[in-house]
Amino acid sequence: MKRWWVFLGVLAAGAVCLGRVGFAEPPTVISTADGSQALSLTVYNVGRALVRDSRSVALPGGVVKLEYRDIAAKVMPQTVAFIADDTVVLEQNYEYDLLSPQTLLAKFLGREVTLVREEPRLDGPGTVRQEIRATLLSMQGGTVWRVGDRIVANPAYRELVFDSVPPYLREKPTLVWLLQSQKAGQRPVQATYLTEGITWRADYVLSLDQKGEKGAFTGWVTLSNNSGASYPQARLQLVAGEVHVVREDRTRERVFAEQMMAKAPLMAEEAIGEYHLYTLERATTILDRQDKQVALLQAAGVKAVKHFVVTGSPHSFWSRQDLHREPVRVKLEVANTAANGLGLPLPAGTVRVYQRDSRGAEQFMGEDRIEHTPKDETVKLEVGTAFDVVAERVQTDFRSFDKVTESAFEVRLRNHKDEPITVEVEENIGGDWEMLSHSHPYQKRSAFVVVFSLPVPAGGQATLAYRVRVRR
Repeated sequence: MKRWWVFLGVLAAGAVCLGRVGFAEPPTVISTADGSQALSLTVYNVGRALVRDSRSVALPGGVVKLEYRDIAAKVMPQTVAFIADDTVVLEQNYEYDLLSPQTLLAKFLGREVTLVREEPRLDGPGTVRQEIRATLLSMQGGTVWRVGDRIVANPAYRELVFDSVPPYLREKPTLVWLLQSQKAGQRPVQATYLTEGITWRADYVLSLDQKGEKGAFTGWVTLSNNSGASYPQARLQLVAGEVHVVREDRTRERVFAEQMMAKAPLMAEEAIGEYHLYTLERATTILDRQDKQVALLQAAGVKAVKHFVVTGSPHSFWSRQDLHREPVRVKLEVANTAANGLGLPLPAGTVRVYQRDSRGAEQFMGEDRIEHTPKDETVKLEVGTAFDVVAERVQTDFRSFDKVTESAFEVRLRNHKDEPITVEVEENIGGDWEMLSHSHPYQKRSAFVVVFSLPVPAGGQATLAYRVRVRR
């Protein structure tokens, strides 16, 4: 029995020796944003950005713990990569147990804390500061303390004083690597990771002249940073295209990332895979909790073509209809071509249209959202409803047979403007249809859509009449 206890004593002594010698805590090197050499962001409009943070760090030889501070609070730790010469990564940790009154209390559960109270003076006005040592016993639904020989629930106090900050409780999220450094010295290191909380959107402005025929096409990118970190003097890149991401709940979502570029090269554009990558040619600072706008597109002499459109309903051909007025929608088409001053890949975004009045002041005319528009395609906008153009639809005849209807319609157009216009009457005819008669020629745009183009003189009117047979 004595030999057994002697053997255990030897083991315990060996363990203490190993704890002091073989498994000593490695030295810690702290890296902050002050040591940054290069910082770049590639932002996708899926609420994510790729951060590449290069810093200069002095590492000793051997095993060392590197704390990488001033990173995004919403970093996705599973995406982190570390690059440094003459080093091997042994462990990688993302420490996000942040310092707060609640977490500080939780770390002191079962330990003594100083409760500071203010008691009224007995010998005059004012208060007396009183410090009481108490042990925190519970935080369930409140706080329970041991004060001397008493157990007190939710005692009143002005503040709490803690003896120290517990280890691993941090002011900000920190990446921590355990490294095997092959040699001592200053060297560049780079942390690369995806973070959430950064997104961007494109906004365009089309400023037309008084006639509404020609003007300037400009654009902005609005970058919203809620990642929990600032990016001083960063190289900014934006990606346009449909980026597929997998959410943590394993549902898949296809999201558009938006971007735009300038005709005058405010940004360099290049194709990358099936996307477009745009790089700001200068460094910019992106602060946390900031919306930053960057001018990206400036094109002059852009022509816009206005269309007046009346659109019918497919239900009109299956029942009797009363006389009713229909809205005349105003649409604009802008050719995204070099001949029209553009010819650029335009990402999805909102286009706001302005037009100058007789005094030269710009007035808001409407807005519409466009999808990604490659060069040599057409930007199509619906900006509102015409005030001075009236359209009335009347059913002049209706017959119904077995699964067959025959309808006659008139679309009466009145133009109260001081200039002639052309109105497009777009009819959506469902089923198997046959045009029996028509007063104006039409274009068959698709299997069930026909378009009549009617010139309407200034201050005048025009009437479209047609008869159609439809089979279910």
